Amino acid sequence: MSEKEEEMRDKQGPQIGTVGALGLSVISSVAIVICNKALITTLGFNFATTLTGWHLLVTYCSLHVARWLKLFEHKPFDARTVMGFGVLNGISIGLLNLTLGFNSVGFYQMTKLAIIPCTVLLETVFLRKVFSKSIQLALLLLLVGVGIATITDLQLNALGSVLSVFAIVTTCVAQIMTNTIQKKFKVSSTQLLYQSCPYQATTLILTGPFLDGLLTGENVFAFYYTYKVLLFIILSCLISVSVNFSTFLVIGKTSPVTYQVLGHLKTCLVLAFGYILLQNPFSWKNIFGIAVAVVGMGVYSYVSVLENQLKQNEAATTLPQVMKQEQDPLLHENGNGTAQKDVEEPVTTWIKSDSGKDF
Repeated sequence: MSEKEEEMRDKQGPQIGTVGALGLSVISSVAIVICNKALITTLGFNFATTLTGWHLLVTYCSLHVARWLKLFEHKPFDARTVMGFGVLNGISIGLLNLTLGFNSVGFYQMTKLAIIPCTVLLETVFLRKVFSKSIQLALLLLLVGVGIATITDLQLNALGSVLSVFAIVTTCVAQIMTNTIQKKFKVSSTQLLYQSCPYQATTLILTGPFLDGLLTGENVFAFYYTYKVLLFIILSCLISVSVNFSTFLVIGKTSPVTYQVLGHLKTCLVLAFGYILLQNPFSWKNIFGIAVAVVGMGVYSYVSVLENQLKQNEAATTLPQVMKQEQDPLLHENGNGTAQKDVEEPVTTWIKSDSGKDF
């Protein structure tokens, strides 16, 4: 195999892995939405936060079995970082559920839309990440399309608005931390998920019954669990293993903003699925919004690929020059054939990435 063919194979490997992660995320997320919709609307199990805690507990047990089978290597790192990250993730999930409970569906959709610009703002201010005008335009087109397709009303209230703000901030920070931790500590998505799952699950299992009781006025422990309800809960928990794993995988391989774009794609797919198979009420406004959103996602994907290729080409041309500078000899021979040290000491040049990250 020639060097050029080997180089092409090395480039295609990460791309195939990223596409696979995106596909797994979309399929598993749509599947769990369908399962949970049947569980909540048909069977009357309205305890979303508690159910999410069970999801994370089953995910941790599954990963523990995978570790026992040596399917991945356990890599411990900063315990405080893991605990803080896990608790923050759990809090963000609880706040999103509270936001849906204390706001209208339209305002909740606005909250989810606000996560993208908030993430862009935080990455720009704190991580010095630069987003091109093409990316900004694509994101704007996406947000407009999803907004047209999903937002029905915007009923505001003080408590719901405060909860919405906290939900947006905690979700953005948690997703940025997911990407940052994986790169900083050089851990895989599986290793990070395995270590943070106990803290996320504990946070939601302890607070879930209280939050669900506050929102529904019902007690999760007093609910009548039929065989059908238990079957759907087990199915939901099994699908959640794929959802949680693919979420960490996508954010680690791409970025928090790309994951949010993918989330809105899943929203459009769920809407389309409900219209085609479940005959849910639909309008031309929904269809137009989904079409605009799909165009925005297409533009974002195209521009992202072009910019990534440009960065890779720049890195490929810069790296040989840096290596050549590092390999220059410190000793040069003079005309008499004896070694003579340069008068000036070599200067080491530290090169930072375009995003300003030091990892």
